[in-house]
Amino acid sequence: MWEDENPQGSVIYRDLDADPIPHLRAAAYYAGYTAPGDQSPEERAAFALRGELIEEAETADAILLSAPMYNYSIPSTLKAWIDHVFAVGRTSMTEHPSLAGKPAIVVTSRGGSYQEGTPQHGNDYVQSYLRQALGTGLGLEVTFIVPELAPSVPAMADLIPLFETSRSASLAAAESHAKALAMRPAA
Repeated sequence: MWEDENPQGSVIYRDLDADPIPHLRAAAYYAGYTAPGDQSPEERAAFALRGELIEEAETADAILLSAPMYNYSIPSTLKAWIDHVFAVGRTSMTEHPSLAGKPAIVVTSRGGSYQEGTPQHGNDYVQSYLRQALGTGLGLEVTFIVPELAPSVPAMADLIPLFETSRSASLAAAESHAKALAMRPAA
């Protein structure tokens, strides 16, 4: 939808499942606190990926993330991406974080409903974590689209109307956000 509304835009696609980035290691983390000229060869090499990921995020007009719920939280590959992009003094914990104000749309899916009134209410740690890390930590304008998968357990059949409502709302939200984001760079 965004590409239809913004044909001159470009898309950088990074599949963290098919091509996972390594989890943040000490050399890459501490290199962020060291002036480039003072970094060891190991620190320079380790920080190169962080620099690439940060620059991708900084140059993007918007960031679209897919965040399925795995065991009540985000996949470790997404956590690794966040750890690399979270750079104190540049993208976070500074007066002017380089990603501040950039829209981030997060599509998060889960099997079943976690809405109020359901057996799993209160057990969704995806949205709270991402709101804190992306919103508070990086200064992104975070919006969630939450399609919930239909319950397949017969005892949960009464939750199917919640799924249908969630699905309709998610599709409408995705379309609305795509159009709004397509208009944003032109504004």
